[in-house]
Amino acid sequence: MTEFDIRSLNFNPFERFDKDWCLITAGTEKGWNTMTASWGGVGILWSRPAATCYIRPQRYTKEFVDREELFTLSFFPDGYRKALSLCGTVSGRDHDKAAETGLTPLFIDGSVAFEQSNLVLVCRKLFSQPMVEESFIDKKVLEQNYPSRDLHTIYVGEIIKAYKN
Repeated sequence: MTEFDIRSLNFNPFERFDKDWCLITAGTEKGWNTMTASWGGVGILWSRPAATCYIRPQRYTKEFVDREELFTLSFFPDGYRKALSLCGTVSGRDHDKAAETGLTPLFIDGSVAFEQSNLVLVCRKLFSQPMVEESFIDKKVLEQNYPSRDLHTIYVGEIIKAYKN
């Protein structure tokens, strides 16, 4: 992995999040978990390069993101859809996602990413806020995405390092 200036990133967030997906990962060498995300964003917030991600309350990864100061967003080249799909459908409570997918954890800057990724954003948590039903202006969005009312927590992280492979 080679570190680079995040401001030089040529990145289409609509493609990378919605089409390609990524892994949200948090933890240390002593314990970590990852999950697939197809929602998220990058930009400038509070005069800092920032990433946003969203995690449902029942996801095991949420415990790690809540506990740790850092989390990573790992993006992959073509050919990893099956691995990313598995990371989004099974729980790290019951499965060894690295062993089952063949992804190799990379312990970097106090957090965890993956050697196979072609882009890693290391983020320091700045903000987290559970979504609440009352804040939905368009109630159709609430009904379509949260029939069980398991609303996401929103996380904003300052992008403190960026790596490419």
